[in-house]
Amino acid sequence: MADDGITFDGDSLATGPLGGAETAFVSLAEALAVRGHKVYIYNNCGREMDRAGVSWYPLDRGLPDKADMYIANRGDKLIPLVPSAHTRIFWIHNPAGYLKKWRYFSKLFSLRPIIVFSSNFHVNSLPWWIPCGEKVIIPYGISKVFLETEATISAPAPRAVFTSSPLRSLDWLLDIWATAIQPKVPGAELHVFSGIKTYGEHGMRRVDRIQSVLDKARALSSHGVVLREPIAKRELARELMDFRTLLYRGDPGETYCLAVGEAQALGVPAVVENIGCVAERVIDGVTGFVAVDDANFAERARLLLLDDKVWEYQRTAALRHQRSWSWDDAAAGFEQFLTL
Repeated sequence: MADDGITFDGDSLATGPLGGAETAFVSLAEALAVRGHKVYIYNNCGREMDRAGVSWYPLDRGLPDKADMYIANRGDKLIPLVPSAHTRIFWIHNPAGYLKKWRYFSKLFSLRPIIVFSSNFHVNSLPWWIPCGEKVIIPYGISKVFLETEATISAPAPRAVFTSSPLRSLDWLLDIWATAIQPKVPGAELHVFSGIKTYGEHGMRRVDRIQSVLDKARALSSHGVVLREPIAKRELARELMDFRTLLYRGDPGETYCLAVGEAQALGVPAVVENIGCVAERVIDGVTGFVAVDDANFAERARLLLLDDKVWEYQRTAALRHQRSWSWDDAAAGFEQFLTL
């Protein structure tokens, strides 16, 4: 497996916040190792290490010529590496329109790797004429910590949570919260677990935009907005149990949305709009709501914050329906192409 994005390693998932694509990459590698495979990662880690059955190497060390399966993660320069790989997979995490660029198109045309997508929205973003091998949907798994943490039983106080990037409609949510949700829900709070450090070097390149949104959140403390630091997955799982709903509009650049998936697995109903992939994470009216517009979003959020019966029904439904796909299942999806 190879990645040439931000710096992360075998300790990053356990010790701090990590972006969705990086979380997926580490989680898949560890799940494949648990299933008995020898897994080697080459990325921009700072040193060699072995963690959870996975061997990590700096990318500049160079990759081997052969592998039973080679997974190139998102970067076009990675696709041709491991020239004698028995199975070649290109795993992408953003809407696929960018594959029209020549640097991607030329490599896809010559090598025809299997392309792995994360959702129906994702695969439908690929222009029909892009050359490739098989097109496969393998959703992200939900980490064990969210599947095994015992969910809350009694209805929490009217507290909502946001756990995505500050640049993914947090500015919009803050406006909706301050004008149409919090004033009508006595004592309501919106806790924002979001910041720069989750996104490494990419976050630093957008520091001014991110800081502007975070400053706005900080300025709305009188409206019940509580700005929190991003935290590691195990801590986040414990924290999420104290919230009645996750509020997230959705983003056209997102193809799975772990934030919504993780909350749903803990029995936290979500309110989203039908933007990007997030409507695939929520069963409308059952495990949350897919709002049709901004006014409907605010109304559904107020309902979950105020109505214990609606919350209890959706909490129970989320636990029943949204805990069925783990990283072991995702690893089995990749494993089907490992024909020796």
